[in-house]
Amino acid sequence: MDDGIIDLTQYLRRRDEEEEDAEAGSTFALYGADGERARFALPLWRAIYLAGGERGGIVWQSEPTGSLHAFVVLDLGYDPPRTDFSVAAVSGIEGDSPPLVRDHPRRGLTVYLGEEAHRRWFLVVDGTTPREREVPPRDRDDILFLAGECAGLLFLRDFASEAEEDDEP
Repeated sequence: MDDGIIDLTQYLRRRDEEEEDAEAGSTFALYGADGERARFALPLWRAIYLAGGERGGIVWQSEPTGSLHAFVVLDLGYDPPRTDFSVAAVSGIEGDSPPLVRDHPRRGLTVYLGEEAHRRWFLVVDGTTPREREVPPRDRDDILFLAGECAGLLFLRDFASEAEEDDEP
């Protein structure tokens, strides 16, 4: 590098690599986000990003050991979106009051949103890149805020009453 001359080559190379990475992971598939339910897409996307995940969903469970039902799913890895979630994501969150965060650095993150009409609701982010530690406190606070937005949509705007056993595709 000469006096006063800035070599931009390294920045241009980095930008090209970032664009290639963005093209490789450009899937943005939604399930259950028709009409007003599309309001879940942005908080889900932010939660996925903060947790380092690949897929996020608002899911419900009618029994503590029952299967999870997808309500709204945002999948950044596959199209059509994967709507099956493991019960393991919510195990151990029985009877606790919302919001409750369970962060498993190697498996994902779950936030208990609340209960209504005998259904327990969760925000689940999975497909996370393995992390050595839990989500940093500031990101965790942001995720809790986003979970609050989702809970508000579910319970205050009464989207939770739209859930049906046959929601799955």
